Amino acid sequence: PPHGYPAAAPQQPQGASNVPTTGQAEGAQFRIDHRDSNSMLYIRLQPGAEIKAKPGSMVAMDASVRIKGKLKFSMKKLLTGGEMSESIFTGPGEVLLAPETWGDIVPIQLDGHTNWSVGKDAFLACTMGVARSTKSQGLGKALFSGEGLFVYHVNGTGVMWVQSLGAITSRTLQPGEQWIVDNGHLVAWTAQYKVERIDAGGLFSASHTDEGLVCRFTGPGIVYLQTRNPETLGAWIAEQVPSTNSA
Repeated sequence: PPHGYPAAAPQQPQGASNVPTTGQAEGAQFRIDHRDSNSMLYIRLQPGAEIKAKPGSMVAMDASVRIKGKLKFSMKKLLTGGEMSESIFTGPGEVLLAPETWGDIVPIQLDGHTNWSVGKDAFLACTMGVARSTKSQGLGKALFSGEGLFVYHVNGTGVMWVQSLGAITSRTLQPGEQWIVDNGHLVAWTAQYKVERIDAGGLFSASHTDEGLVCRFTGPGIVYLQTRNPETLGAWIAEQVPSTNSA
């Protein structure tokens, strides 16, 4: 294999902290550098091998790589503001991909049996054997989970790369084990969850959990989280911008 790329595919990762940063699938060998904040995904494509990626995620590519856009018009995506197109890269050659902001990248191995749910902003790229569609959460869950009316429903075989704001961490839940998560930190998950109100009391529940609304996950399954909340970060940035008072 080319320098810096593995000779064999990695095993199914058990968590984000020990996830392999190299691997291969469907004629694509990959390596992830600078994890946690300034991640970069390097993918070496064999002749004819293809990957699908989020539009605008390309940093650079070899001149031998071909790229084309595929329009996927959907009323569901139109309503949720999700991407309506995808970029397809065809080898031979290397492609470099990265998140829009400072963040992490994690590969998820899909085995053809496990179904994943992915936040609408967390998808970065996947091999061609991975299928991605929108999945309704139900109106009540959509209004309070922060993930919109639809999230990505992902299955198939191959590798999917997800991105985040900040670093990615994870927890594997045993059958019946529960975990309460702030919805703004969700990246990808296989465990079932429901949205509920917690009675924390005082200022905490109102100011830090959107008036006490949280996601309660129940195992078995795995949950990938991002260490930063985009909405909270946006509010913090807005507070730092000096206000302009007209005379």
